[in-house]
Amino acid sequence: RAPSSAPPVPMPPPPPAAPPSQHLLNEPADAIAEMIEGLVLFRPSLRRLAGLNVVVRASADPSQVAIVSGGGAGHEPSHAGWVGSGMLSAAVSGAVFASPSTAEVLAAILHVTGPAGCLVVVKNYTGDRLNFGLACEHAKARGLGVEMVVVGDDCALPHRGLGIAGRRGLAGTVLVHKVAGAAAAAGATLSQVAAEARAAAAAVGTVGVGLKTCHPFGSSRTAERIPSGQMELGLGIHGEPGASTTPLRHADAVVDTLLATIASTAPGAGYLPLSPGDRVALLVNNLGGTTPIELSITARRTLIALRAPPYSLDVARVYCGPFMTALDMRGLSISLMKLDEERLARLDAPTEVLCWPDQATPAHDATPLPPPPLPESAQAAKVPTADASSPPVLSAGEQAAAVGAVRRAAEALAALEPALTEYDSKVGDGDCGFTMLAGARAVLSDAPAYASAHPASLLAGVGYSVGRAMGGTSGVLYSIFFSAVGACMRGMNLTQAPTPAQMAVAFAAGVDAVGRYGGARLGDRTMLDALLP
Repeated sequence: RAPSSAPPVPMPPPPPAAPPSQHLLNEPADAIAEMIEGLVLFRPSLRRLAGLNVVVRASADPSQVAIVSGGGAGHEPSHAGWVGSGMLSAAVSGAVFASPSTAEVLAAILHVTGPAGCLVVVKNYTGDRLNFGLACEHAKARGLGVEMVVVGDDCALPHRGLGIAGRRGLAGTVLVHKVAGAAAAAGATLSQVAAEARAAAAAVGTVGVGLKTCHPFGSSRTAERIPSGQMELGLGIHGEPGASTTPLRHADAVVDTLLATIASTAPGAGYLPLSPGDRVALLVNNLGGTTPIELSITARRTLIALRAPPYSLDVARVYCGPFMTALDMRGLSISLMKLDEERLARLDAPTEVLCWPDQATPAHDATPLPPPPLPESAQAAKVPTADASSPPVLSAGEQAAAVGAVRRAAEALAALEPALTEYDSKVGDGDCGFTMLAGARAVLSDAPAYASAHPASLLAGVGYSVGRAMGGTSGVLYSIFFSAVGACMRGMNLTQAPTPAQMAVAFAAGVDAVGRYGGARLGDRTMLDALLP
């Protein structure tokens, strides 16, 4: 057969390769440079040094001492997030969890250093000390005034276990950045800024806890080092193991352990001596993957515990959020910095840095405000009662049977929480089990107050309980159902226990109300598909 003269059909291009890890990246090797490009695009006050992972201020006062810091990436917003008036003059980023090169550090120093000199602040890790230290020596050889302060605020390891490296630098370093940056902005000399930074570094202590390890970019899947139901105490910010692994405990107990470690005066500890009445700043740091709910719960306990004996501290400032992360690590750290008037003023000094909190003074009176009075018909003020002039409809035995049935149903529902959560996690948003559990617990709590002599009031009471405890759509739908059933029974003017036929009529009224207000019909895959048949 003769070959065809038609041109060959072009083959479609191959599909792009999937990212090597479960991250929103282009190429892992370009992640840090692209992150910096994005940062300077939406922060006009920042610039990047061309070809380098260095972020600097777009404009700076050369008469002020420059403040340079940095380290490996993966700790965002540290360190580039702290560049701005009142904090850092420049931040140098290495690859994830890797120190930047000496050349990049030196470029940052040379760019920002004027006649007033430069203070370099680094966390106590060997790579950072060597690369930043060598860059400082090169800068000094060029005639620049440069000093370096090393921050090691880790309180997890005893003195005898530190080896050559010493205490690790953790989230407390950010507080040192703020003190140094404010001192420089106030016109202090290089020696004065360095002295304040060293004193601040000596006055801060930090301990962290991790629940899940972090997942570096480019790895197909990082093995989970921390078993389920366990936690690591005293871990660093690079995914390295903690000082100890213990069973996971409730948030309050975890906070108490962290505070006891920071304040410990045991042999080999004593890093941050604290006395009742000392004024401190508190920093509760998200290590990257902790939810705001968890962070607020732990911050709440930390503040309450520090104000109470045996600490009895004056917590003058509270900072809560992501300050120095470890990629997506599930965990947090707590830092305490002892304050005097000058250091407190440095923390309060203005800064244009986007990530620094504008308000950090904690509340001294958090007494809840009284709610407005609500009508009983709203079923939000108290368990509904029966008309006092109405004679009982149910006998004592019938009342016990009715309330007993309600309680057994609630107990059975509570026991089903794990299964309901599992099912809803596969087909919904995973909250069904917990929502049902909340409603069941409310029913069990309110059951003794139900007006059990009157079927309509009893059902209205169940509707009240689920309505006050169950959030979301399901809670109000169940409340509508029970309220409608009770209203239908109230219209029957019962003088004795309702018959099965009367119960069926009332049940149908409840189902109709759910469909009418919820907008669903048979076949829409809602609770009506179970109720209507």
